[in-house]
Amino acid sequence: MSKVISAHSVSVDGYITGRDPRPGHGLGDGGMLFDWYFDGTVASEVFDGFKLSEASAPVFDFHAGRVGAVIAGRNTYEDSDRFGGGSPHPAARLVLLSHRPADLTERQTPATTVEEAIAKARELADGKDVGLMGGGVLNAALQAGLVDEVVLHQVPILLGSGRPFFQDLPNHVRLNLIDVTPAPGVTHLRYEVQR
Repeated sequence: MSKVISAHSVSVDGYITGRDPRPGHGLGDGGMLFDWYFDGTVASEVFDGFKLSEASAPVFDFHAGRVGAVIAGRNTYEDSDRFGGGSPHPAARLVLLSHRPADLTERQTPATTVEEAIAKARELADGKDVGLMGGGVLNAALQAGLVDEVVLHQVPILLGSGRPFFQDLPNHVRLNLIDVTPAPGVTHLRYEVQR
């Protein structure tokens, strides 16, 4: 069965956006969390236009290449200008997790619970993994016990404010470190969720 994974750029103090994220303003003042996508010389084999370092390219392409569907929450969806009617991933379908109706395209599928979203995403992923996008989606999936791996692309910056990646959880979630890859401007940390 496919895995449910979360792979995000995150500051050392745990933020996935800077101050004032909103529609038309994206990540607020936290855009530097993604500088490592473009600071290298190696073209991504999955995302056009990404130029990664020699250390980051195989890590990024491995995780991006394994995703067949992405689940995003409503805040991420709106702040990202609805992904232009598509998906944040060039080859993966989008499942939008939201309790409010949304005007979706044929490449976007609605869901109202994380369990429903993961079931729909697994169907759409055609045997590939399901990617989680956004702190709220990850939080809900962790609470439901449905996350297999958490990948943190940790950028060496303290943002001090923004949207925290890890929100309040009712219980501790233990992780096993699988892999660490240091790279220019980012350290890639791959964890397996203990069950």
